[in-house]
Amino acid sequence: MIVKSAEFVKSAAKRKQYPEYQLPEIAFAGRSNVGKSSLINCLLNRKRLVKTSRTPGRTQLINFFKINDEFSFVDLPGYGYAKTPVKVRESWGPMVQDYLFERKNLLAVVLAMDIRRVPKEDEFNLIRLVESLNLESVLILTKADKLSKNKQNNQKRIYREMLQTEKEKLLLFSAKTAMGKEIVWNALETIIGNAENGEVPK
Repeated sequence: MIVKSAEFVKSAAKRKQYPEYQLPEIAFAGRSNVGKSSLINCLLNRKRLVKTSRTPGRTQLINFFKINDEFSFVDLPGYGYAKTPVKVRESWGPMVQDYLFERKNLLAVVLAMDIRRVPKEDEFNLIRLVESLNLESVLILTKADKLSKNKQNNQKRIYREMLQTEKEKLLLFSAKTAMGKEIVWNALETIIGNAENGEVPK
């Protein structure tokens, strides 16, 4: 994918605040501090388009980005950070669910997971929700550069068994080295291309 333009459009907390365009949309979800924002920046060849922070839980709104004036990336709030104020944490679930249920041009959800960890209930729940909505899912194991090749393969096996998915659907990625960048783009371009050809039910 040649990224000619990538721009922040707006942040939203409610449906009426979403951008009105009908561009194909791909959302990015993941636990706080999993490297989700760095993933998006790396894919778009930008260093600071999506704000990153060493402090987990900073992304508290739904952020929309327009790419090449052809499709949209959406950065969803991270979940699972205990030190985030309770009221803020409680608002995330309904805010994100409303977006997933109501955004008609949403094609897929990219779920970023730290390869050094294991999936928890939040990940299982999100995967089931995405499946129930007949959306595509892209499963990415981030921070792969932190582990040796052997440990990468071991963790990939653990994820495959726990998530009961095929190993080809678990994509290794590192924002630091750009490992897996082309493979991730291939997956996203396939989803967008299928939608343009009317092959993705929604």
